This record gives sequence, structure tokens and C-alpha cells, in this order.
Amino acid sequence: MKYAVVCAGGPASEIVDMTEFHHEDTVFIGADKGSLHLLQRGIVPREAVGDFDSVTESEYNEIAARVRVIGRFQSEKNETDTELAVDRALSYRPERIILTGVTGGRLDHMESALHLLYRLQLANKNIAFSIRNATNELSVVLPGSHQVTRDDRFPYISFFPFGGTVSGLSLTGFKYEMVDALLETGMTLFTSNELASEVCTISFHKGICLMVRSSDS
Repeated sequence: MKYAVVCAGGPASEIVDMTEFHHEDTVFIGADKGSLHLLQRGIVPREAVGDFDSVTESEYNEIAARVRVIGRFQSEKNETDTELAVDRALSYRPERIILTGVTGGRLDHMESALHLLYRLQLANKNIAFSIRNATNELSVVLPGSHQVTRDDRFPYISFFPFGGTVSGLSLTGFKYEMVDALLETGMTLFTSNELASEVCTISFHKGICLMVRSSDS
């Protein structure tokens, strides 16, 4: 399995375009109302999980009638619906897990998704995790050297520290290059860079970096 797409229950306008994932190497998992978002896009998720407190009774009945595997939980639980869905996605051993429907709407849900992304990437270094909507892709970058490929959908790229200072940061092939720099909390210097080459390199020695690829439309 190459891709696992976890769709959460954020605003419908925040759901990524699913057409690039329409192939046999993708498994779709719905988290609560995210299952309904998928069905409305003509995609029947492999599984639907959550407490389903964000859907009406008739909407839940539609989900239950069309999705073969349903994991329904009590509202009083330690995990978020998105976290439960990601746990199921991990069971398919994908190369990449994309979270969508976690931006927009409630900011506490988005912040929770960012921290989940951080924890998952640290715990599963062999899987690439990202958060996606129509105009943004967020990912967590660990120490080392990493290649970034040009993607015309996301011409802008920004870097932020996530959990302390990033040290020894070098950016090669970007419009604004850096060598052995510090990226500290509160800095805006590394916002809205651009790729000047087809393949660029980000490397650093210590810290955790949040990489945001964006477009204006």
C-alpha cells in the first residue's frame, strides 16, 4: 500500500482534491464526518471510525449502510477521531499517510492535528506524514539531509521550528539560500521562500522543523 488518506470532519472546502489518489495503491479512512465527505466525493472509505457526534442520525445511517468496517466509539475517550483513524491507516503499512479535513474550522482541532503529525513522524520514521488542503501541505522534517522536489501547486515554502531551536540549517537550491543557520521560535526569516531548482536540499543537525508548502490560490 503506497498511500493512506485520512479524511477528518473539517469544513468541506478544506478537503484536498482526491483525484491524485484514485488508484489501487490508496486506502481511504474516514474520521467521523470525514467519512461523509468521502462518500459525497464518490469515494467509499475502507473504514470509518470515531464517535460520529458531528453527523446526524440519518447521515450516520448512510455511512453505516455504505462502509463495510465501522469503528464507533464513545464520545468520552482519550484519542481524537483523527487519531483513531490514523491508527487504522497505520495497520495497512503505507509509505505515506495524508491527513485532510483537519484545517479550517476549529483551531483546537488543527493544533491537535499538528501535534499528532509531530508525534507520528517521530514514531514512524519510515512513513512520510503530511497535512493537506487545497492550498497547503504541512510536514515534519527530522534532522539530516532531505531533498525537496519542485511542485508547481505549491510555489512557496516556509520553515518553522517545532519543539525547540533548529540548528545547523542549510538550504541549497532555494531562492534564498542559507548555510549553518539557526531557526528559533518567533523568527519569520524563513517564511515564503521558493524553489530555484527542480530539486533542492534542506539539512540541519538538531531540532524538528515544520515545513509548509503553499500557494495563493
